[in-house]
Amino acid sequence: MLERYPASEELSAVAVDAIGTALSEAVACRRTASLVATGGRSPGAIYDRLNLADVDWPRITVTLSDDRCVSEDHPDSNARLVRSRLLKGRAAAARFLPLWPAPETAALRPLMPFDVVMLGMGEDGHIASLIPGDPGLEDGLNTVELLRDVPAGLGSPPLARITLTLTAILNSRAIFLLIAGEPKREVISRALAGEDLPVSRLIKRAGDRLRIFWTPGA
Repeated sequence: MLERYPASEELSAVAVDAIGTALSEAVACRRTASLVATGGRSPGAIYDRLNLADVDWPRITVTLSDDRCVSEDHPDSNARLVRSRLLKGRAAAARFLPLWPAPETAALRPLMPFDVVMLGMGEDGHIASLIPGDPGLEDGLNTVELLRDVPAGLGSPPLARITLTLTAILNSRAIFLLIAGEPKREVISRALAGEDLPVSRLIKRAGDRLRIFWTPGA
């Protein structure tokens, strides 16, 4: 299940090709496509390549897996990362639906099933902002709702957040989990061995829609 790439540049190239192909196939089949982007350190280099991809960007809507409840000019805003690294070049023509301030559920539903979901993962096994230690984590993993507020004090930085639920993430055609470093590879090994983590729930329920890309470098 773990696709191993010796360097981050190789991982980025393979991921961009896979994501671009999935989006183009979606547009060809349905005339529109949806991309769920992610924050953190992993996707920046991918966004720098993806924004140049030969994709029909005016037909694509981009949203996020989660975000911190801060203004878009805040350095910890995932929307800021997406605007500055992905939504430029050819991809500037895409439509963007931020998660904060929280959109109406009615704005998200037409994007589903998402054609592509990009995710990172923390060393605690969290995906999006479905974070171990959150008293409401089980709700986020099991509710049929699409969005969930996450209180401050969790994750790094420990800001209040908004996240797609696992139900929303799984309402997708393709999921790409992007990870780097030996500690995160070990987390995946623990998840595959049966440890109950948010990423374990994703792996169990996503099946062959999920691809996990790993590189030993940061």
